[in-house]
Amino acid sequence: MNRFWSKLAHDLKPYVPGEQPRTSKLIKLNTNESPLGPSPNALDAIRAAATDNLRLYPDPEATGLRQALARYHGVEANQVFVGNGSDEVLAHAFVGLLKQDAPLLFPDITYGFYPTYCKLFGIDAELVPLDAAFRIRLADYQRPSGAIIIPNPNAPTGIALSRQAIAEFVSAHPDKPVIVDEAYVDFGGETAIPLIASHPNLLVVQTMSKSRALAGLRVGYAIGDAGLIEALVRVKDSFNSYPLGTPAQAGAVASLADEDYFQKSRTMVMAERNSMTDRLVALGFEVLPSTANFIFAHHPAHRGIDLAAGLRGQGVLVRHFTNPRITDYLRITVGTREQTDGLIAALGHCMA
Repeated sequence: MNRFWSKLAHDLKPYVPGEQPRTSKLIKLNTNESPLGPSPNALDAIRAAATDNLRLYPDPEATGLRQALARYHGVEANQVFVGNGSDEVLAHAFVGLLKQDAPLLFPDITYGFYPTYCKLFGIDAELVPLDAAFRIRLADYQRPSGAIIIPNPNAPTGIALSRQAIAEFVSAHPDKPVIVDEAYVDFGGETAIPLIASHPNLLVVQTMSKSRALAGLRVGYAIGDAGLIEALVRVKDSFNSYPLGTPAQAGAVASLADEDYFQKSRTMVMAERNSMTDRLVALGFEVLPSTANFIFAHHPAHRGIDLAAGLRGQGVLVRHFTNPRITDYLRITVGTREQTDGLIAALGHCMA
């Protein structure tokens, strides 16, 4: 330990992101990035924004982007909050909404940043186990708590809840903030955004990193009652009042306007997800039902750690987790057909 560290820095267990290799020769299926590029219109807008005006600070309120998101989702601009990726939006929500006197609830197998944020911000949390089929069982959240965060679809499982189930759940907890993290909802899930109007305790968080292929731009947002949004703004303006650069705001607005490209991209990913699932099942894998841009699978005859290492030796990156409940599972990003071909061929070598 460096003697100049604070006790908090020493005690933290940082989130570990998926490997970002320095070579392009690998088939990269480990970080749930889009296999397609962003909308060409978004790229044009980013280039057009990269002018001498970059010497000026960006709009701190991201007014144009918030208005565009409001139009797209059928809400008011004061119901929209934007941040530097959904991770930052979630961080502000953890501080502004989820740090309550009673424990925060979330699944025991879920996005790894949740427990990291709890440690960073001093939030008492209770993990609610997924059931034997790795599904979120909402009835298990009927316990004392101060707030709840539900990822839908969940990660790394990819399993989703219906909007009706979310509606009933939020209605059952009217006196506490409920966040629905929808990073992967565009790949076949049902967004809870239509529930915002009748549920002032509901905040929905989304990202433009996955379905809009803008992971390198870092644009995330939240939609909820104006009162919830105000809490996030207060946290943001106490931390970083200029979170999104001018090119990021311009590119995000242009991406929202290119609906045709968005629909074609998500349709391609969903089709390839189904194809990848069928091909893995043919190899003897058991695959959880996914509504995301990845699948979660294991092979009864092979350890997950061995398959992950074997695949890397064949030039294919997938994600392996050490949690005992899922240690034999692999999370595999949906790529192009050619990348799936490479994955299947590499598995053939590993399992021979």
